[in-house]
Amino acid sequence: MKNPEGQTFSLRVDVPIVSLDVNVILDKTHQFVPGLKPANFLILEDGVEQQVDSVRITQTPITAVMLLEFASTNYSYIRDMFNTSVSFYHSLQPKDYVAVISFDMKTHILTDFTNNKDQIAESLRSMMIPTFSEVNTFDALYETLDRTSRIEGRKYIILIGSGRDTFSKITLDKILAKVKATPNVTIFTIGTGALANELGGGRGGMGAGMAQMNTLQAQNQLKTFASMTGGMYFYPIFQGELPDIFSEINNSIRNEYVVTYKPTNNKNDGTYRHVKVLLVDNEGKPLKMQDEKQKPVKYSVIARDGYNAKRPVE
Repeated sequence: MKNPEGQTFSLRVDVPIVSLDVNVILDKTHQFVPGLKPANFLILEDGVEQQVDSVRITQTPITAVMLLEFASTNYSYIRDMFNTSVSFYHSLQPKDYVAVISFDMKTHILTDFTNNKDQIAESLRSMMIPTFSEVNTFDALYETLDRTSRIEGRKYIILIGSGRDTFSKITLDKILAKVKATPNVTIFTIGTGALANELGGGRGGMGAGMAQMNTLQAQNQLKTFASMTGGMYFYPIFQGELPDIFSEINNSIRNEYVVTYKPTNNKNDGTYRHVKVLLVDNEGKPLKMQDEKQKPVKYSVIARDGYNAKRPVE
């Protein structure tokens, strides 16, 4: 069973019903593949084809870091960061584990990983008055990648900021190498200051020529962080865009299939049953996927590779 990212998936067994959690993701973008039907799932248990009873989509909890730029540079950046972080907060579900980290010239852990929404809300409210004007985006992202690498399973970083970097010890090349070398982390980036830059011709409160170049460079850096990890980049002009943005993010990272079947071997003998999940088309051939340009795309089917049939209680 292909599981390129070492994730942990659950498989609930109550023979004669097996309930299998299955994630289908595109290899390049790590995005969830929706729209699959029961006929698309071929389940083999110890090499024997099983009859799929049902397939449904459920949403799973996430482990994520909100990495927030909070520096005394431009009010529009701070306003956009607050609006965006609050919108993400409202999209959280009870079992999500989230840490909140702000940064200026250094990082500040406002709350460690928790599923207590009140604690997360309090950490957002604690950002009252920014102190420094330096924006060390590279250093902050590097440190956050280090922290998340110590946590098992897939993690997400929601980086909300301008994308500018003014004082980091880490260079762009080093942070890109760090992003590439850190497994099981997907970065979503949301740029701030879009409306101010639009109205100000790219100035965003700074001088025009060089500032516009810096703004474009910063946006490109945010795009790169996201694209390298299979995440997405957004640059919303209006606050009204935020619910749709987080709906798109949630659809990408939360969904998984729950596939149930009755095993042909219905003995509760405590043996280990090897399970393999394949995707097929209407003719029973391996399912092929294409992108919007009709080009073939590769995907992975991620699930447990088996289960122990329960022994009867004596």
